[in-house]
Amino acid sequence: MATAIGKSEWEVKVPEKTLKEKLYFENLKATVIDTKLCSRCLTCACVCPVDGIIAPDGVEFPNYEDECTDCGACVRVCPRFVYEPKSGLGDYTDFIAGQSKRFKGQDGAMVTELIVSAMEMGMIDRGLFVGRDEQWTTEIFHVRDPEQLEIPTLGGTKYTFASVLPELKKAARFTKKGVAIVGTPCMVSGVRKLQQEFPFFRERIKLVVGLFCTENFHYDELTKYLKEKGVDFSKLIKTDITMGKFIATMTDEEEVKFKVKALEEILPSGCNVCTDFTAVESDASVGSVGSAAGFSTVVVREENAKKIIDFIKKKGYAEFGEAKPEELGFLIGHKKKREGNIVK
Repeated sequence: MATAIGKSEWEVKVPEKTLKEKLYFENLKATVIDTKLCSRCLTCACVCPVDGIIAPDGVEFPNYEDECTDCGACVRVCPRFVYEPKSGLGDYTDFIAGQSKRFKGQDGAMVTELIVSAMEMGMIDRGLFVGRDEQWTTEIFHVRDPEQLEIPTLGGTKYTFASVLPELKKAARFTKKGVAIVGTPCMVSGVRKLQQEFPFFRERIKLVVGLFCTENFHYDELTKYLKEKGVDFSKLIKTDITMGKFIATMTDEEEVKFKVKALEEILPSGCNVCTDFTAVESDASVGSVGSAAGFSTVVVREENAKKIIDFIKKKGYAEFGEAKPEELGFLIGHKKKREGNIVK
């Protein structure tokens, strides 16, 4: 079966249905969404030819009975339709600490440095970044010029789900050189499925940067929880997780702190079964754990990422030092235990 995006077309190997008389989306719904296995990566929304799959809260397709073309693309790319949990550090060539000299941002700004350097090298012409509005609702930015990164709301971690992969379809359609995407481990797994199944994405996605991740949250639930803890969103300038504590910093330097463990009561079910802390399928993984304050830990996994790091070193764009893999052990082990939460 052929599915098209813009002027591009790819062949979809249609999988066998578990629910024989049902649409493919109904199979996805029964296997992943209804069982609470869904991570909200939205890879399915990225490939839906009628753009019918949305995620106002959980993932849904409101009019699937009338609009679903039964192409099977959604189940082909869903990383949890046949779930094979990933964990550990994964394969890597370099495990280093880095701090950008050009950009300021959370934990060394090395995600920004990787994307911009890839642009300078001509590897890509755009990168997808997650920003936010004044209410901390996530927004997706198509960054094509480093000057766009001066937008202050592009920096920092938001800790709420973002619809990056639906925007990836648009970015891939219009790129001339290639696209870079930054995402959580579940999103990285979704991107790899896209590349495996469709030449359209395999040819256009040139860099996949994964983020260290323990969990993510639904916007409404997290904002409600933080307000109850005393966070004033009109003053909020930064959120961070450090040493097992969630820290919300406001303009008057007031901070609201509490143990991250307290957030387990609003932990999404899809995160409750995720075992991948380091985004083992990415080209490079980035996070703060394992490095000194002000630095990012960068796990270089693939040759394209290695070339970017070599370019950064040659240009003197960042300071590099030692990172400690053993410091990731606790969080890797913490997520590995979640494999026992998967309903077989």
